Amino acid sequence: MSRKTLNTANLERLGAEKLAALVMELVQGSAALQRRARMELSAAQGPKDVAADLRKRFATLRRARSFVDWRGQRALVKDLGSLLAMVETSIIPHDPQEAFELLWSFLQLARPIHERTDDSNGAVGDVFGQAVEMIANLSPRLSLDVKALAERILDAVADAGYGEFDGIIPALAEALGPEGLEHLKQITKTWAEAPPSPTTIAAFHGFGRAFSAEEAAKRAKQSTCNIILSDIADAQGDVDAYMARYSAEQLTYATIAPGVAERLLTAGRVQEAYDIACGALEREGDKTFRRFSSDLDEVYEDCLAQLGKTDDLKAHLWSVFEQVLDARALRKYLKMLPDFDDVEAEEKALALVTEYPDVSAALGFLTDWPAHERASAFVLQRVEALDGNDYITLTHAAKALDARYPLAATMLLRAMIEDTLTGGKSSRYRHAARHLAECQAADVAISDYGMLPPHGQFVAKLRQQHVRKYGFWGLVDD
Repeated sequence: MSRKTLNTANLERLGAEKLAALVMELVQGSAALQRRARMELSAAQGPKDVAADLRKRFATLRRARSFVDWRGQRALVKDLGSLLAMVETSIIPHDPQEAFELLWSFLQLARPIHERTDDSNGAVGDVFGQAVEMIANLSPRLSLDVKALAERILDAVADAGYGEFDGIIPALAEALGPEGLEHLKQITKTWAEAPPSPTTIAAFHGFGRAFSAEEAAKRAKQSTCNIILSDIADAQGDVDAYMARYSAEQLTYATIAPGVAERLLTAGRVQEAYDIACGALEREGDKTFRRFSSDLDEVYEDCLAQLGKTDDLKAHLWSVFEQVLDARALRKYLKMLPDFDDVEAEEKALALVTEYPDVSAALGFLTDWPAHERASAFVLQRVEALDGNDYITLTHAAKALDARYPLAATMLLRAMIEDTLTGGKSSRYRHAARHLAECQAADVAISDYGMLPPHGQFVAKLRQQHVRKYGFWGLVDD
């Protein structure tokens, strides 16, 4: 490797003096880099200095009021991530208690930060989620007053407006221990029974007309209570307490039943888990839309396996595969078959895929299985039915087929090009021009187009039909 390559080993050869000068030059004009450099200098002095600098930075972030638009959000997320990294590398190894306090303070930054930025992409929320994960890793090493910790958790969860403390009870379950969890349960029930404060009620004024502000505040409080008690029940291994938060009807919901059934299975209550899963599947069966690869299917399969219902399990797996082309279900089904029977069954399954009405779903399945030869034949047979707007599936398939099946790959690229031009999707002209160049490159490897027009004819047709798409042709002819 060249001694000029930019890597750690070559930079170390420059020596401390030159590196220090280089760092000073790089941080000029960048507040973020200057903060990072100061943090590293503090880290060299010890964890106390780092902690002090982190608290100063937290205070600055808490006081800030300027709105962060989408351009500045990336820098903000990077800054928040670097603060967590500093806690992880410089505080946690030396002082777990201090690290916990810093992480807790970090989570309390969520409200002021969320209030001044749009987190529709979830990037800011993900950083706070990382802080909760770090607390979970710290939990076994913490020595805290469990009752005080329980009270702190209740206050934080009750006041959280952006989900920043979601998962904090499972994260701190080990630190709370049996006594702390029980105390948290009791104070949560007491808190839920108390009427909401005037300040809390005032916050619900103007939120719809279905309920009064007071009723809305009570409902929100009860909902928070249910979530807390559910997390406590999980931590205590109390399946019945976890189930108690749901009505009989709710236990048939596909969003709720899998979690309940999984907990019953863990507790060894297989028949109850099976009954719950069956109830939810029956409800799902009444819908026109079948959930793809749902948690419900998987927990139902676990129930069948533990009950020894092998034939029912195989029938279910095949049914799921037939309905939604679920590769997971098919692989599981094939593993249950004797040697050689699985080969015949796989052939039957792939033949079924080629007849599936949803062309994009079938193509995606054949690409990922993988069954590229069959995928190539499928593309050529169903070329008129390809959805050029499904560019994610078609691009993925084209890349997979390009080396060995250039004609099929070309048809996929053509479908996307035609969809872009016919729809006048100017934002995709650059991609369409690239696809056309890829078609031209593949042309030399295609000896026979069969009944399909060769590359030259295809381009001529495009120029005739889309002569006024100047933006596209400018990119092609450039």
